[in-house]
Amino acid sequence: MVVRASQPALTVSRAGPSDAALVLSARAGERWAQEALFRRHAMMANNLAHRLLLSDSDLDDLVQDSFIAAFESLDRLVDPQAFASWLCSIIVRTAHKRLRRKRLLERLGLLRPSPVDLDVLATRSTPPDVATELRKLYAVVQRLPAEERVVLLLRRVEGLTVGEIAEQLGRSPATVKRRLERAHAKLERDGGKS
Repeated sequence: MVVRASQPALTVSRAGPSDAALVLSARAGERWAQEALFRRHAMMANNLAHRLLLSDSDLDDLVQDSFIAAFESLDRLVDPQAFASWLCSIIVRTAHKRLRRKRLLERLGLLRPSPVDLDVLATRSTPPDVATELRKLYAVVQRLPAEERVVLLLRRVEGLTVGEIAEQLGRSPATVKRRLERAHAKLERDGGKS
């Protein structure tokens, strides 16, 4: 299943004020508007964070930190209607930082790698070929460096274009392409070993 950050379908409900109206109210200090934005986008944020982190251990902290960062910097959001996409980019960058830190701690022996329950990634309704692809992908992905892991997941699972990934990460399209090529090469090389 491809979930795109720019799709309006990511919100739980479109009833009530638009994202733009909520952002403007939140900028004016209205707490109810922040709560409404949180409620509207929490499920999308949790799903994206879970797909990037592959574990529930840091999930709540990542989502909370991302919403706090978004609310603290709402004045920097150019297009208030683009709140969902902007929040996704904050989640992606925050997850990337956490993955890099976790990988460093694992290499230093200060943190044990946590195994991913690959059966949690696919529901019973997931078509068998998609479930097989997800298991294969995530078995290799959990061993990738954070830079390669994030771009591969954003491309293969989220369905983002190279340009969209570059925008989310604040990197050039050429950098994203290089990271994708390295990740795909490792996926091809290690894919049969999972």
